[in-house]
Amino acid sequence: MSGPIPVHFVAAGKFHDIDFARLEILKLLAEEPRIRTTVACDFSDMDRLAECGTLITYTCVVLPSEKETAALKTFLERGGRWLALHGTNSILEFLESGLVSCPETADEFMSLLGTQFKAHPPIGQMKVEVTDKTHPMTRGIEDFETVDELYLSKTKADIDVLMKTRFTGEATGFEEADWDESDVPILYTRDHGTKGGGVLYNTLGHCRGHYDVAELMPFWPHPERCSWDYPVYYQLLRRGIRWAIGELE
Repeated sequence: MSGPIPVHFVAAGKFHDIDFARLEILKLLAEEPRIRTTVACDFSDMDRLAECGTLITYTCVVLPSEKETAALKTFLERGGRWLALHGTNSILEFLESGLVSCPETADEFMSLLGTQFKAHPPIGQMKVEVTDKTHPMTRGIEDFETVDELYLSKTKADIDVLMKTRFTGEATGFEEADWDESDVPILYTRDHGTKGGGVLYNTLGHCRGHYDVAELMPFWPHPERCSWDYPVYYQLLRRGIRWAIGELE
């Protein structure tokens, strides 16, 4: 058996039940006894990142500084693998008009990820289509239905889409509300460098508890678990962790 596998996990942000997501991911990481995980609430521990070959993020409106972005780029170029989940690519600003804006003020960070969140329609049912049935992440998984917060994003760099859905309609409440692009990436990879580094982004996995939007509503009456209620999502998470530690090829 090989030695310990160092993993750095950043779990923090707004408008989501970060405690729930953090615990669920940690339970999955604990299924592999070699994994030794540190947990952070931002990207500031660059020394720890330099020690790891795996980064996992479940965040929302958590952005690295320029120095931290450079450290992320170095991490990827030396062969590091980054499993990015749900809101990692989000920047949100609430305008006086009541609309939500997603300004493009962190282009280098979003380029590393490959996309930037721009809007989402109300939570609802969607059909997820497997577009690459040969990739280890998707092999043997059929198209499936889920209920989730559909991330409508702007592509910022070359990505390889493994799963997608289709959407045309209105993202109510967002500055960029009208969408007529039919294909929306759900799961994709982005390669970095020549040493096997890269990003695996899974946009599914919204969750919200009673107290996670206190700025807007003191008590959210109906907790949301979305794709966390579906076994296929946990299958993708387990495979994503294996990909991130270099054991899914």
